[in-house]
Formats: sequence, structure tokens, C-alpha cells
Amino acid sequence: MLPLPILALAVASFGIGTTEFVIMGLLPEVAQSFGVTIPQAGYLVSGYAMGVVVGAPIVAIATAGLPRKTALLALMAVFLAGNLGCALAPSYALLMTARVLTAFAHGAFFGIGAVVARDLVPRERRTQAVSLMFAGLTLANVLGVPLGTALGQVAGWRSTFWAVVAIGLAAGLAIQLCVPTGLPGTRGRLASEFRALGRWPVLRPMLISTLSSVSFFTVFTYITPFLTGVSGFSPRGVTGVLFSAGLGLTIGNLAGGHLADRSPMATIIGSFLGIVAALLALAAVAHDPVLTVPVMVLWSGLVFALVSPLQIWVVEAATDAPNLASTLNQGAFNLGNAVGAWIGGTALTLGASYRELPLIAAAMSLAGLGLVLTAVSRRRHEVASASAPGA
Repeated sequence: MLPLPILALAVASFGIGTTEFVIMGLLPEVAQSFGVTIPQAGYLVSGYAMGVVVGAPIVAIATAGLPRKTALLALMAVFLAGNLGCALAPSYALLMTARVLTAFAHGAFFGIGAVVARDLVPRERRTQAVSLMFAGLTLANVLGVPLGTALGQVAGWRSTFWAVVAIGLAAGLAIQLCVPTGLPGTRGRLASEFRALGRWPVLRPMLISTLSSVSFFTVFTYITPFLTGVSGFSPRGVTGVLFSAGLGLTIGNLAGGHLADRSPMATIIGSFLGIVAALLALAAVAHDPVLTVPVMVLWSGLVFALVSPLQIWVVEAATDAPNLASTLNQGAFNLGNAVGAWIGGTALTLGASYRELPLIAAAMSLAGLGLVLTAVSRRRHEVASASAPGA
């Protein structure tokens, strides 16, 4: 049975995931509302992601001395304020501002929440616990994004953000009732935590998180025009495809957590290899709507199979800085969101077709895989050296 504190965190991650990703399904409506192009509307994805990147260290410092439950509730208050601003924004600039404000709560919430989830279970179930918290994020793609997209298409995109406000209120109440008190904050160790983050063994998995995210969002930011313009889906048909992809995300996230508790590196390497193959297949079959859907489901699942293993890799590499490392890894992931959205938008502006975006994304995943393989090679070398005679 899912522990109630982790369930509460999952409800909150569902709301945060919905507000982050649903904008991708609403790009045409937002672009039309404010008289901007779809690539320009896509920068709302980049703006949110950069808000996470910039906000993660700032909010980590601001909440360092707070008990973890207090910090989580404060972050949900920021989340609510930001989504209210999105629902009411009268201009593109103010919508961007509200998105950035919302994003400030993102990195610290997932960072603190991951540490809380990890600490509430035995060591052999830590990656599964983190994946269960992130299940809210993946369920956002199963339910929140397609339903939010459908709601926005029928009742206007602002109605989607009003719905997210209601989810945020429910999440705040769940945290208040279910998350235990007495979980301490950093308590003055912030300077030593920042020093610990300068080590390459900590920075490397963060960079891998960034590259995995760059790969995903190079395509997924523009998934609605990709599906309508290349695969031939109707705008309403996109909702069903996003629902199917969300199922893939959820299954992949849970499977990745389960497999990584047994063999983390094998899970990460296998996921990257699968992602590259799926992206090449997506570019090849994008014109066929029947084949596009299963390939998208597979691709989405493989991407999110990486989330909890990479989060645990970062936290355990920074044993003396788990809180800050966990938070900043969310910043690294969202830096990838911003860069991926920018790369995709720039490629389209320069004349690339939507069908070429998966090929660009595959190159990013190959770079991430290369870093993983260097880490494995380094670890094997260290083990061999330690076991050599006279070592």
C-alpha cells in the first residue's frame, strides 16, 4: 500500500506536472490569444524551465533552515500564487512572468520531496519510493495534460489554470494532513553542501539528467503541431495520443524505479539505448498515425524510466549534500527542458521540419549515454585497481 506521506507528495507532483506540461498541448490557443507564433509561445516552456533553474538554488537557500513539511507547504503557496497569475494574465509578458513565479516552487519541492520519500522507506526500496512520488508527475501526463488540453480547447486555455489552482489546494491540504512533522532542514550546513556539489561525480549525473531532458523536450515541446502537421491527427485526436503517451510515462517511471533498485546502471544504459532507437523510429514512421502512437508510448516510457534512477544517483553521489543536490538536479533537468525547447524552436525557425526534431533529440540522448558509459568505465577501473595485488 502506498504510504500516505508519499501519496500526498504524489498529489502535489501531479499538480506541478500538470501546470508544467499542459502548456505544450495549449500552444496553438495561447499563440492565437496573444497574437504570437507557435515557436514564440513555446518559449513559455523555456521560461518555466529557466525559472526552475534559477529558482532552485535561491529557494534552496531560503528554505534551508525550515522543517521539511513547512518548506513543502510554503512552496505550494508559491505554486498557487503563480497559477492564479497564469489564469488572470492579460498579456504574453505577464503570463511568462507568472509561469516563472510558479516554476520557482518546482525544483525545491521535488528536491525536498525526493529526500523525504527516500528517508521514509528502507534502503532497498529508496528508488521505488522516489518513483512513487514522481508517479504524480507521470500521471499528470496521463490525466492532467490531456484533460487540461481538452478543457482548454473547449472552455479557453485560462480554464485549465483555474483547474490547476484547485489541484494545488487539494495538494496543500494533503501535505498538511499526511506528511509527518519533525523532519529537519539543513541546519546551517548549506556552505558545505555547495562545496560538495563541485565534485565531478556529483556534476556528471546532473549533466546526464540535463541531456536526457534536452532530448525529450526538443520533440515534446512541439508535440501538438508535430502530431497535427506530420502525423495527421485532429486537434481533438491529440488528446488521445497524449493520454497514451502519459500511460507510457507512468509505466516507465514505475518500472525504472523497480529495476534500478536491482541494477541502476543497467537500467540507465538500457533506457538510453531504447530512447535512441525509439526516436529514430519516430522520425521514420511519423507520417503514419497508427504506428506513431505505440512508438510515442515506448519513447515516453523509456524517458521517464530514467527519472528516479538519475535522482537517486545524484543524491547518493552527494552523500554530504543530499538536500541541495536533490533540488539542483531538478534544476538540471529543467535546464534541459529550456534548452530542448530552444533547440527545437530554433531548428524550426531555421527551416527544419517537425519530422526532423526526433533526429536532433537522438543525438542528445547519445551524448547522455556516452557520459553514462564513461562513468561505468571509470568505476570498473577503480574496482580493478583496488583489487589488484599490492593495491
